[in-house]
Amino acid sequence: MALLIAGIVLFIGIHLVPVLTGLRSRLFGALGEKRYKAVFSMASALGLVLIIIGYARAPAEPRLFAPFSAAIMAAPLVMLLSFVLFASANMKTHIRSRLKHPMLLGLLLWSGVHLLANGELRTTILFGAFLAYAVIDLISATSRNAVRQFTPVARQDLMAVTGGVLLALLVMTFHRQLFGVASVPWGT
Repeated sequence: MALLIAGIVLFIGIHLVPVLTGLRSRLFGALGEKRYKAVFSMASALGLVLIIIGYARAPAEPRLFAPFSAAIMAAPLVMLLSFVLFASANMKTHIRSRLKHPMLLGLLLWSGVHLLANGELRTTILFGAFLAYAVIDLISATSRNAVRQFTPVARQDLMAVTGGVLLALLVMTFHRQLFGVASVPWGT
C-alpha cells in the first residue's frame, strides 16, 4: 500500500504545482521552461509507475463499502464520455471551447464512477485521491481563469469523439486483462 500512496502523492503532487502559482513561477524561473517540463514529466512518469506497481501489490481487502449497482451499470457510458473529454482536452475542439476544462471534467467522471463501483480500500484511496485532485484543480483553474484562447475546428471535434470512443471501447474490451475486472459483457 505504501508504494501506491507514494505514487499518488508524487503524481498528484506534481500536478498540483500549477495550482500554487507562486511555487510554479519560482520553479519555472529557477529551472527554465525545458528543465521544468522535464522534471514535471519525469516526476509524473515515476508517480504513474509507482501507482501501477503499488496498486498491483496492494491487497484487495478490506472492503470499505458495497459497490453501487447504479455506478456499475453507468460505468461504460461514463467511460465513453470521459475518454471523449480526455481526447478533446488538448485539441482545438468546440467541446474544449465550451467546457473550458474537459480533462478535469473527464477525470472527475472517471474517478467518481470508479470510486462508487468498487469499494475496496486500495480503489477508494486511488480513485478518491484522483477525484479530490480533479475537484481542487477544477476550482483552481476556474478561479485563475486558466483557459487558453483558440478558434475551434469541427474536424478536431470529430477526431476527439471518434478517438475517445474507440479508445474507451478498447479499454473496456481488455479491462479484465489490464485491471483484473471485466467492465462489459463483451470484454475478454
